[in-house]
Amino acid sequence: MPDLLLELFSEEIPARMQARAADDLKALVTNALVERGLTYEGAKAFATPRRLTLVVGGLAARQPDRHEERKGPRVGAPEKALEGFLKAAGLASIDQATVQADPKGDFYVARIHKHGAATTDVIAAIVPEIVRSFPWPKSMRWGTGMLRWVRPLHSIVATFGVPQEEPEVIRFEIDGIVSGDVTRGHRVHAPGEIRVRRFDDYVASLEKAHVVLDAERRRDIIRADARTLAQAQNLELVEDEGLVDEVAGLVEWPVVLMGQFEPEFLEVPDEVIRATIRANQKCFVLKDPATGRLTNRFILVANLDASDGGNAIVHGNERVVRARLSDARFFWETDKKVRLEDRLEKLKSITFHAKLGTQYERVERIARLAKELAPLVGADPAKAETAARLAKADLVTEMVGEFPELQGLMGRYYAAAEGLDPEIAAALEEHYKPQGPSDRIPAAPVSIAVALADKIDTLVGFWAIDEKPTGSKDPYALRRAALGVVRIILENGLRLNLLALVGGASHEGIGDDLLAFLADRLKVQLREQGKRHDLVDAVFAAGAGSPLPGGERSTGEAGRVRGLERSPDAGEPPHPALQADISPQGRGEGRNDDLVLVVRRVEALETLLATEDGKNLLAGYRRAANILKAEEKKDGAGAFEAAPEAGLLTEPAESDLSAALDVAEPAATEALAREDFTAATTALAKLRPQVDAFFDQIMVNAPEAGLRANRLKLLARLRRAVRAVADFDRIAG
Repeated sequence: MPDLLLELFSEEIPARMQARAADDLKALVTNALVERGLTYEGAKAFATPRRLTLVVGGLAARQPDRHEERKGPRVGAPEKALEGFLKAAGLASIDQATVQADPKGDFYVARIHKHGAATTDVIAAIVPEIVRSFPWPKSMRWGTGMLRWVRPLHSIVATFGVPQEEPEVIRFEIDGIVSGDVTRGHRVHAPGEIRVRRFDDYVASLEKAHVVLDAERRRDIIRADARTLAQAQNLELVEDEGLVDEVAGLVEWPVVLMGQFEPEFLEVPDEVIRATIRANQKCFVLKDPATGRLTNRFILVANLDASDGGNAIVHGNERVVRARLSDARFFWETDKKVRLEDRLEKLKSITFHAKLGTQYERVERIARLAKELAPLVGADPAKAETAARLAKADLVTEMVGEFPELQGLMGRYYAAAEGLDPEIAAALEEHYKPQGPSDRIPAAPVSIAVALADKIDTLVGFWAIDEKPTGSKDPYALRRAALGVVRIILENGLRLNLLALVGGASHEGIGDDLLAFLADRLKVQLREQGKRHDLVDAVFAAGAGSPLPGGERSTGEAGRVRGLERSPDAGEPPHPALQADISPQGRGEGRNDDLVLVVRRVEALETLLATEDGKNLLAGYRRAANILKAEEKKDGAGAFEAAPEAGLLTEPAESDLSAALDVAEPAATEALAREDFTAATTALAKLRPQVDAFFDQIMVNAPEAGLRANRLKLLARLRRAVRAVADFDRIAG
């Protein structure tokens, strides 16, 4: 079957747009073909800096023929109705229609046969439309034409044919550009025209013309040659897949070379050297495997085979790298002359958010919260407070101004240069972590305190001003902050009253709403670990108490966030997240906001439900809950919460269930008190035989009112016992 080859040849396409553009071209063309009845066997798209290419294999030569029947007016209908029918059906006279009997009479029917169009005609129609409406993030016009493309479009290749035969050129025109079978190779090595037939010879011709069409192959060449050059000097390439992707989008013919700079620049931190060389020259850095430190060599990727072996290219890159590193060294030396403490004043002029104050005010809040959190995570309160106060000071340094991605890291370097405590210096960098699902979390106590304080202050603040994430929009990265809180707590095994940490911010229920948001992040985290999110819901809902630990708290003016404003004579207030006791001992009765315990409960519940006893207990619970729900609608909620009367337990099955509950309920309660959730679920699982027997042998809604009420009270007792571990109503399946 024939194959389609399509190439759109232009000026250089930005590297960041190439992969998406190739995918878009493939999707747009293949979807349009399928919509028109043309299926295919396979399709693949490619991108280089100057071309987008698509090959679609196994296309039919024509669209399939179509047969239609169109029902017309009744025989004997007015002339005007017949004329309209003939025109719509494309018939010359009514004699070309057939008469078809119908229960309502005889009607004219047009049987229409439409021949499928040639695939070349279909392609010639759809490609111009796709090109004119192509979804580039940014596009331009040039000359006097009206076409918009990412960069000026020069030529279009469009051929269609079967292997071993001369393909047909698909002819169409877009804004003066006529499709054909001619492309061009490398801008320097092969600027002349190349005639193209089909995909196989197209790839081979481009290769001869110094163009590697496949981006993945260009990436492989860059990786392999860079590693080989590094190993030849007994050095190690600092891997950077993001940079590999970018450089592969900048070159059509990758040629890997090595340059160097003066050793004295190595006095600058390694991360600064790497950021400087990467950002300005798109070059890779090398390290000494013996020391782990960077060396004064770097890898660059040229786009041609130079006649001098690349010496001039290397020299030019070295000159630019040297100039950039000189700037970086100047920033480094200049920044070290000013203490971090002395930079805090500048934070007063930087607005964090119009409704949340300046960075200076935010730092003050974080410092108070970090100091209060410190004892709970095993950190020194004074160190945590100091680290929090200095955490944002590097934002006003020259280096971070040039390389914002180094914030935090430069704070650690400047703190170390000042001779500050190593724990404080480490916290300046680590308080931003984790910045993604694969990023490491802070493990040192001071770093944990500052990282939690930073993220909790952000969450509480934005919740207070009602700037919560909506749908896919999360401009302040609040989901990332919440997931960071969850990961820090879980992976460090921290026993904290989470509701108290985020509560107390407003009398309008911010604490509970934010806790629900954190619970959602916990579900995401546990789902990635293969755990069921419905079990998280069941555990969070178990024994839910009052919205805030210690009862309702007034905050005065509606919408005001306590701790974000100070009364002139009130002294320094605690952080809004600290209006309640946040220690484990101060947690509200029945609240499941200790994430470590939530996860342990989920794991115990998961283990229980994997057993037959657990599955049957769940089924029995649901039956009991459904019966109670129906009867409570008649008698009122709470009508059966009193203890059942022993004297009315006349049947063995109900006496056995009551006796089993006498054992299981206190056993589960005692296990929960010592936080042994496996023992608690095991105790409940032992109820399975008695629950099964009860439903097999007992009629709950007995005719005698007292007997009925007593049996419902027994089921209510079963429901309470099970809900102490988890709300089984929320378990799916």
